[in-house]
Amino acid sequence: MQPDIVCLGEPMLEFNQQPDGRYLPGHGGDTSNCAIAAARQGARVGYVTNLGTDAFGDSFMALWAEEGVDCSRVGRLADAHTGIYFVTHDAEGHAFSYFREGSAASRMTPDDVPADYISGARVLHVSGISQGISNTAADAVFRAIAVARAAGVKVSYDTNLRLKLWPLARARAVIHAAMRDCDIALPGRDDAVHLTGLEDPDAIADFYLGLGAGIVALTLGADGTLVATPSERRKVPAPRVTPVDATAAGDTFDGAFLAEIVRGSDPFAAARYANAAAALSTQGYGAVAPMPRRDEVEALLAERESRGA
Repeated sequence: MQPDIVCLGEPMLEFNQQPDGRYLPGHGGDTSNCAIAAARQGARVGYVTNLGTDAFGDSFMALWAEEGVDCSRVGRLADAHTGIYFVTHDAEGHAFSYFREGSAASRMTPDDVPADYISGARVLHVSGISQGISNTAADAVFRAIAVARAAGVKVSYDTNLRLKLWPLARARAVIHAAMRDCDIALPGRDDAVHLTGLEDPDAIADFYLGLGAGIVALTLGADGTLVATPSERRKVPAPRVTPVDATAAGDTFDGAFLAEIVRGSDPFAAARYANAAAALSTQGYGAVAPMPRRDEVEALLAERESRGA
């Protein structure tokens, strides 16, 4: 299958703390989450990464097959492990503990980038985590972006800043170098404040438009999303929900947003849809399990429409 959306990055097995203290196993990794979220909205999606030849890697291969995400370009390394992370919860929200050093995904290099696969897509999606896991992975992302641009493929980039991976100065330099070649910028507000030094959402949107993006979708949590293009901007509200676990809500937004873009929606309609998908994803524990499918998202939007929301 030649996908419309190709995501590249690091999948990680997830252990998510439950109210009784036990840990529920699941799957995570920002760009893998995005791929699954997009596939659940009906998009044709593929994933590029390396996995260990371990049980966790096997689990991901089975997951992607079940979700309809093409994994024909996933490498398997016998001398490296698949990364894992733990999610804990307290009154302040959720916290992550990662065990990823030396993972198979972190060993990606530019030679692992499948140029033909990316060139046949409509959108390439990568992130700050995709580049932060190692120097060679950062170079692989730059290579993938160069391939996409040469083929006229749109590049989508989520800042997804993780300061446990790299110092802020290096993260800022690498992320913004990559985003100068992106078409769709998907920063989160907290990330953007760190990366740009700006607080005002409109100023942040202007910053990323200034780097060259044609669409900026700045996610603002419960406050919705500020969507900006060079000619128009709107704040798109999010449905009001009481979240149980916000793990991967941003990744769900990304996947749903990109799925709508490739369906032909304008960025404002895409953000409305993606806001609803992200809100629904916070109604259960874990990254993947609570991600909604298209019928659930459309039902929520129809309900809001009937209430005039």
